[in-house]
Order: sequence, then C-alpha cells, then structure tokens
Amino acid sequence: MSEHIVLDEAAIARTLTRLSHEIVEKTKGTDFCLLGIRRRGELIARRVQGLVQKFYGVCVPCDGIDIGIYRDDLVSGFFVPDAKLNAPAFSVEGKTVVLCDDVLHTGRSVRAAIEAIFDLGRPARIMLLVLCDRGGREMPVSPDFVGKNIPTSRQEFIDVRLREIEGEDGLGITAAPEKR
Repeated sequence: MSEHIVLDEAAIARTLTRLSHEIVEKTKGTDFCLLGIRRRGELIARRVQGLVQKFYGVCVPCDGIDIGIYRDDLVSGFFVPDAKLNAPAFSVEGKTVVLCDDVLHTGRSVRAAIEAIFDLGRPARIMLLVLCDRGGREMPVSPDFVGKNIPTSRQEFIDVRLREIEGEDGLGITAAPEKR
C-alpha cells in the first residue's frame, strides 16, 4: 500500500492560514467561536484559533466536541446523550459556531456534531470548516471553508497526520489493498 502525499507540513500551514483569514472575512468579525470534532478537528480548531489571534489580535473561544454519543451507527435506543459531557467553557447561544474537522466524507460526523451543538444551546448559525473534502456524501452537508478538495473512491483512504499526535503534519491518499 503506497501513499500519495497531497499536503505536506508547509502546505497544511499555508492552508490553515488561508482558512483563518476566510473565517474572519466571512463572519465579518462577528461573535464567533470554534468547535472542533475530537480529536483532529479539535487540533485544527486550536491552530486556527492561534492564527486568528496572531493576525487579528482576537482570542476566539475554542474547544473540542465529542460526537461519539451522537453517532447514529454507535448509539442504541437505550442510550440518551448527556450534553454536559460536551459543555465548553463558553456559551454557543447566539454565536456563529465554526465547526472544524479534518476530513469530510459521508457527512455523518457533521450531522452528529450539529446535534451535539444544539444540545448546548441555539447558535445564530453553524459554519463548517474542513481540511479535506473527499466527496461521497450520504447527508446534505456542504462545507463553508475547505482546505483541499480531494475526490476519492470508497476504496481510497485519506490519512491526516498532525504533529500533536503523529509528530508530523501531512495529508495523503492511500488505496485499499487489493483482495486476492
């Protein structure tokens, strides 16, 4: 299985810088916050937070959100999600929430995250930022901010590596091994 590198460390840094500027431009500096889908989405959100602070001198509220209890493929009818598990240190009420994730594929994670956000309060709006949009939607979900569009087949995988977890930044495409 060989990997084709699409974004290296420098390209990811440039992409996140561009996205941070786009967020400020599209939100017109209104009251917005960043929520990242744990784990890699949260790291992306925290990097964007740092870039917005660096370029605009504004410390935007930022936290992670755990969607495991909201996943339609993981939750049984006997389990009721507890919104307190996700309570960030700030309110989403009336704010523009920029939801961050590493890869957008079927849209199921985004659907789960939106449900989790509404359990926390009623934001003015929710905007979606993804590092990579690989297509293949099963839900009517469209990102507002896209780092890179990489159309892939179901037999391909997007591998996102972030220095906080893997020790290096990179984004590559790997083909599934052929069945023999």
